[in-house]
Amino acid sequence: MTRSWGIFQALLIQAGLVSLALLILPNAHSQEIEARAYSNAPIGINFLTGGLAQAKSGSYTLNTQALSLTHVIDVAGQSGRLTLVLPYAELSGTGQVGAQTINASAEGLSDPLIKASVNLYGAPALTNSEFINYQQDLIIGASIAASIPWGKYNSNQMINVGANRSLIQPAMGLSQAVGPWRLELAGMATIYTSNNNYMGSNTLSQNPIYSGETHLIYYFPSTAWISADATYFTGGQTYLNGLPVNGTQENWRFGSTLSYPLDKSNSIRLSASKGVYSRTDTSYNAVGISWQYRWGGSP
Repeated sequence: MTRSWGIFQALLIQAGLVSLALLILPNAHSQEIEARAYSNAPIGINFLTGGLAQAKSGSYTLNTQALSLTHVIDVAGQSGRLTLVLPYAELSGTGQVGAQTINASAEGLSDPLIKASVNLYGAPALTNSEFINYQQDLIIGASIAASIPWGKYNSNQMINVGANRSLIQPAMGLSQAVGPWRLELAGMATIYTSNNNYMGSNTLSQNPIYSGETHLIYYFPSTAWISADATYFTGGQTYLNGLPVNGTQENWRFGSTLSYPLDKSNSIRLSASKGVYSRTDTSYNAVGISWQYRWGGSP
């Protein structure tokens, strides 16, 4: 490989750590596939989610454990959500930069993420008792998320579990109900700040990544659901000290998610996704399992 390709591959893995960590969580999304991002829930309800995920790209393996807490709020008569995500990651693998072998080994807290979302239409703010009679039609929503650069970072190491920079993610989407089916469409931009301490005092910068996704979801009478998911993203040209490292990314991913309720308060979720096309050969495959506990809400 050339040196520029080796640096680019390292930067892509570093930039993608947050999105890989968030694979297992239902209310966060970067370059990953997330069904039911825009849905309704009773005001005051809380969701605590914990899970495990593994993602592989070439010889690199990322294992992630994460916790998230979501609180549903009333925003001008429509439901909204506030979410905090705390990921912890272990990254390992070996790659080549020219004749040099790069052993990637990093473990620690990844960058936390906060997210605020609001349903703009079709998801009224309801109490628990009112929500029993709610029937979804069309929901339109928007969200914004941001990472906090608190993850473990070593400026002398090529690959880290913390990015030492922030990302900001504005998004919009819709969900249309047809009987037991839901069709969802969403679009997002991921905007990066610069890392001014990459491999010493070098400056890493990156153009925004733009993504679109679609989900077809089927609800079983038991309230379990399964989805078929697809996402496309492009952009993300990376620069080192103002010079381009490699070309624009372009990727297609497909996946599926199964959610199964154990009782009124607990549910488990299984998910998997696979890269089916990558113009820069930076695809990855991922699987995850999570548990969710819900409580609270107005009577």
